Amino acid sequence: MRIIGGQYRGFRFEPHSKIPARPTTDRSKESLINILLSNYELQDQPCLDLFSGTGNLAYEFASQGASSVTAIDANFHSVAFIKLIFNQLKFKEHHIINCDVFKWLKQAHSTQYKIIFADPPYDHLSLSLLPKLVFNANLLLPGGVLVVEHRASLSLTHDAFKYHRDYGQSRFSFFECATDV
Repeated sequence: MRIIGGQYRGFRFEPHSKIPARPTTDRSKESLINILLSNYELQDQPCLDLFSGTGNLAYEFASQGASSVTAIDANFHSVAFIKLIFNQLKFKEHHIINCDVFKWLKQAHSTQYKIIFADPPYDHLSLSLLPKLVFNANLLLPGGVLVVEHRASLSLTHDAFKYHRDYGQSRFSFFECATDV
């Protein structure tokens, strides 16, 4: 795997087999980053990566100039790997949390993010609740965006839904926070 753009472009990393993840493909990841860079402010903005797995998108956010990156995953091996890679990148503004994402979303938080990316397991029973939980937790800054990667055959609904993009069997659904919140 590799970081596709920005400051750390070309950096390669190889997650070990103890990380139960389905990493976003390079093609899909590049398309997503291009959409984010074209439509949303990423530079000097806080970003959140839910269900981080290998940390694939968290590293891209850091590489593209995010002010800070928070990565959350329930798997201990994922968390340890993400910490290792951020240390190798010497990216200091990272926060890695070993926790069930759905439990974390139900807690009170004072930090808000401009970009939130969520890539839950495609068969997770609560996947359709994710947009509601994120918006109920007030995690997005005004003008921010939640992007959920999921199976293309699934349609996620929420008042903040704006559009989706399909890449093979995967779909990115975009949910925007109003600018006048």
